[in-house]
Amino acid sequence: MGRARQKYRERPTVVADESNQKKIKVELKNAEAETYDTANALVLPSKKRATKKLRDKNAAPVKLLSKKKRKLLEKIVDQKKKKARRSELIEALEKVQASPKDLALLTQLQSTQTLGRKKYLSEDFTLITKQEVEEEGGRVISVIKGRKRKKAMEDDGEKEKKRRDPTVVRLGEVSSSEESEDDEEDEEGEEEEENVEDQGTENGDGSKEENDEVEEEGIVEEVKKEEEATDKDTTEGPKATEQKEEPKEVKMKAQVVPAKPAVFVMLDRLPEVQASRLKLPILSEEQVIMEAINENPVTVIVGATGSGKTTQVPQFLYEAGYTSDGKMIGVTEPRRVAAIAMSQRVGHEMNLSSDQVSYQIRFEGNSTPETKIKFMTDGVLLKEIQKDPTLKKYSVIIIDEAHERSVFSDILIGILSRIIPRRQAKGKPLKLVIMSATLRVEDFTDNVRLFKEPKPPIMKVDARMFDVAIHYNKRTNEDYVGEAYKKACKIHRQLPDGGILIFLTGQQEVNTVVRKLRSTFPTHSGNNGEIKKSAYQRKKEDLKAKKEKRKSGQLQKIVLPKVKLEDFVSAFPDDAEGEVDELEDRGADDRDDSDLDLDEDDEGEEEGKGGEPEQPMWVVPLYSMLPPEKQQMVFQPPPEGMRMCVVATNVAETSLTIPNIKYVIDSGKVKEKVYDKVTGVSMFHVTWIAQASANQRAGRAGRTAPGHCYRLYSSAVFNDEFQKFATPEIQRRPIDDLVLVMKSMNLPVINFPFPTPPDQLQVCTGIKRLITLGGLDESELVSKKVPTSVPRRKRKTLNMVEHKDLSYITPLGRAMAAFPLAPRYGKMLALSHQHNLLPYTVAIVAALTVQEVLIETPLDSKANVNETRKRWQNLRLSWASAGNSRSLGDAMVLLRAVGAAEYQGGDREWCEKNGLRHKGIIEIRKLRRQLTNEINMIIPSCNIVLDPHMAPPTDDEARLLRQIVLAGAVDHVARRVDDHELKTPEDRQKWRYAYRTQEMEEPVFLPSASVTRIDMPKWVVYQDIYETHKMFMRTVTVIEPEWLATFAPRLCDFSPPLETPEPRYDAERDKIMCHRTATFGPSAWEIPEVEVEYPYGREMFPWIAFYFLTGDICPALKPFKEYLFEPRTLVNPVAIRYREQRDNILRALMSQKVTSYAKLESLWKIQPKFLQNEYLQWFQDSELHAEVIKIWPPFIKKEVNEWD
Repeated sequence: MGRARQKYRERPTVVADESNQKKIKVELKNAEAETYDTANALVLPSKKRATKKLRDKNAAPVKLLSKKKRKLLEKIVDQKKKKARRSELIEALEKVQASPKDLALLTQLQSTQTLGRKKYLSEDFTLITKQEVEEEGGRVISVIKGRKRKKAMEDDGEKEKKRRDPTVVRLGEVSSSEESEDDEEDEEGEEEEENVEDQGTENGDGSKEENDEVEEEGIVEEVKKEEEATDKDTTEGPKATEQKEEPKEVKMKAQVVPAKPAVFVMLDRLPEVQASRLKLPILSEEQVIMEAINENPVTVIVGATGSGKTTQVPQFLYEAGYTSDGKMIGVTEPRRVAAIAMSQRVGHEMNLSSDQVSYQIRFEGNSTPETKIKFMTDGVLLKEIQKDPTLKKYSVIIIDEAHERSVFSDILIGILSRIIPRRQAKGKPLKLVIMSATLRVEDFTDNVRLFKEPKPPIMKVDARMFDVAIHYNKRTNEDYVGEAYKKACKIHRQLPDGGILIFLTGQQEVNTVVRKLRSTFPTHSGNNGEIKKSAYQRKKEDLKAKKEKRKSGQLQKIVLPKVKLEDFVSAFPDDAEGEVDELEDRGADDRDDSDLDLDEDDEGEEEGKGGEPEQPMWVVPLYSMLPPEKQQMVFQPPPEGMRMCVVATNVAETSLTIPNIKYVIDSGKVKEKVYDKVTGVSMFHVTWIAQASANQRAGRAGRTAPGHCYRLYSSAVFNDEFQKFATPEIQRRPIDDLVLVMKSMNLPVINFPFPTPPDQLQVCTGIKRLITLGGLDESELVSKKVPTSVPRRKRKTLNMVEHKDLSYITPLGRAMAAFPLAPRYGKMLALSHQHNLLPYTVAIVAALTVQEVLIETPLDSKANVNETRKRWQNLRLSWASAGNSRSLGDAMVLLRAVGAAEYQGGDREWCEKNGLRHKGIIEIRKLRRQLTNEINMIIPSCNIVLDPHMAPPTDDEARLLRQIVLAGAVDHVARRVDDHELKTPEDRQKWRYAYRTQEMEEPVFLPSASVTRIDMPKWVVYQDIYETHKMFMRTVTVIEPEWLATFAPRLCDFSPPLETPEPRYDAERDKIMCHRTATFGPSAWEIPEVEVEYPYGREMFPWIAFYFLTGDICPALKPFKEYLFEPRTLVNPVAIRYREQRDNILRALMSQKVTSYAKLESLWKIQPKFLQNEYLQWFQDSELHAEVIKIWPPFIKKEVNEWD
């Protein structure tokens, strides 16, 4: 036992043996007093006296009190003292005490915090009246023990079990690991119960009833102190005791969650829909998924393709009551086609109208105030966040197909991660569900900046509704288009019925394969129009006939053909498409059905032409540029007796469920738009897809039945060349529009919680472009200095990368961000209000936003391509007209094309005849209507209308439109290659239509379809650059080089102001104007001498003083010009003449930084005598001073409107 426990050591009474002393009689003089000392000095003992220890057999064992226990006992003593003084307090409380009925309706917060919500709900806390207490024997369970009064006595075993529950923290009980201390606590707990019962008997029923209320404040404090004491004991335990203490697990106070009644919304589904719905794998996980969504603010659902995520999760949420109280369920889809199709599918399954299950895409929608489930694209939801930052209308947001990682889906997830805590704090929680089949969940769950602890739960639905067998090619053929056509022919001829889905890269490839398949398998190929049987059906019938003949016993004479082995070169085919032996090695499904093996005849298209007739095929294309009515044809059943074949781009890769698709032909290719992060040059590059996308494509075959996926590449290419996941779009394209939107919403760009953040170079380049356009201001940008030894171009890039983002949005930038367009188009609209050019600019911007409005190659194969192209080119030259309209270039062609199409009512035949894509014209009309409505909302005074009979612009208006196009494309200026650079005839021919740009060393060229190709202007602007075998400019407009100094001053390097012509004061602009020479851009292209605003500096103030004295700035001082000394000495000083007057007036102007009349006017309102003395010093005669003082300050008289 250590020193710390010595004070608790038992000290018994020691008694010595005095028997030897009593044998000797002692006679003293004062014996009568009988007061003598017990010590007998006359007797010396021969040995030490015997001693013995007296122990009290009735005494209780000494209890070892710990410091914590002692404090707890002291606290209990204090509580008992307080109870003794409560009589006065009880009398006061009884006067204001609520009635028993009201008290019965209340629940103490302490109860749920101490016991936990689940245990509290399972306990019975019925209030016991005084009469019930008397009937039960008068015993009441102690409040100090942390339990409410109960209706009846529990048996001893049940009470002991509950008292031992480690998940309950009770007042007056401390968690410890030593059994001895537990026993002591049990004994003291019984004493406390007896004391409380005695106290309750003394105080009467009133004190019993108010125990819960009076002690409520002390209980919370005591539990906190117990937790602190437990932590302190844990740390000090090894030093204080020899035995290590192992603290019990104590459940902390749970967060109080208000109880909600279970809600279930009934749906009247059709029987056939309910039967097919119950087969989906996700239905078995409904309870688990809904519990995860209810208990967590963010949930990630990773389900196999075809498991039913997109269609069923919104229905789960609807049935769980998430659309009550006027709330909505929002579902975002990456593509417009998917949003429309899913809204229709979910509405059909739920048997609800389109008013309740609606969709909203960029140009159209059918949402109403009664909408409960809303499917939309990512951009639509982002615009709603700009108007409603907390999404008050929504209770759940579902981000579907999150694996595509579009720019807007990434920023949506980042913004929602900040909205969710705000809604949670307000008591109106918002749930976020992220769904995908092939999602890289680490970008979401392990991103601490995005979602803080705890991590979002991941719900996996691994089961697919139907299995899909994967078949690889033995060799990878570069001609994947021809290979896909051959594979489709073999499947159609040899395999059982079932739809075919072919994945290709672009519109041209889709149309090519569609034409070839339609010609190979025409719809009506028989003489009488009858439907032909497939080779597979004929083969089955032949086998059946042979079996019947065998049963009948008829013997047939078999004639063997003559075979020459010399005619056979090899017994094995070149590839093994679908061979069982190869599939076993690759791990694909091994099916015993021999019908899956495709014949290895490479000349598949020749088969059936001269022999037996072919079964017709219903071939349907599917790509984003296709009109909506033709896109919907893939969801309609084919004619009877025909096989459905859908030839599609990656539009059909996600979300869409095309019925009766059994075979998928995957080319493994995709056409992506690749951007240069610095120059912004775009190029469509055909590349391999990711493994996740390949799995998505294969899943299209297992939606409605077991299927097969034929991949036109080898398994080695799949494993070695394919990435596991596609690169997020935010890292593949410029993010200027994203930066502007985030700045308008006051969101940080650098530290924003992106799931996958963009490169620093992308962000800095986007900020730089917006600063050039005027959307952001760079006055507060801070950059680190780079050594001058670094080359200029590289130094500029390094400075840009080192920039610290302190830029802020300008008023022009907010106007640009108000439109759902690229920043440059938003600037064009913002500037068009000055000259009433908004109707023309809206039409031009809408045409520039929609892709491929003008058709370059006729789609009709019967027409003469060259003649049609020539006719279209002549028509577009006539639209361009002459003068400034001709210089407006391709933008003028688009404007006249839109106007002509609107005049014809958007007729499809007229559009196709004149080389216009009808779907593009319809989208332009919708975008014009949307922009017109938004402009009228922002600027009600405009009152512009969508005029279908809009007249072409005049020559002056076309000149202003050229300037507006330049203002939106100041960073896209190109200059024709100079003739002196072309030294040889070969160079002149090669570089005939070549132009130089600022960002690239390689030249760019005018496309053959541009109307500016004929004139070959020297200075042009373009909208973007695309690359094929060369780099070409798109939508070219001619500009004047002197405009660059006005519309792109940030990109110009100006010389000092020229002496001749001398600077002048412009009263309209209220500025000093001067002439300067300049160069444009990093390449220092020389531009003509231009008149611009005088640069701010010391040299500017002499001209301000000069025009002030001459009366140009203040016309009221013009009559006194003749009586002044020579004002010309201010700008052309001569020796020391008038030096004092010159210095005084310049000092006054420079001290207040006066550069315009507006500044003078504001100063005179505060200091009326400003510049008075300095001006009077220039008078030759002082007699006129009184007149000057009389009119001072010399304000400009303004015309006053009688209505003002």
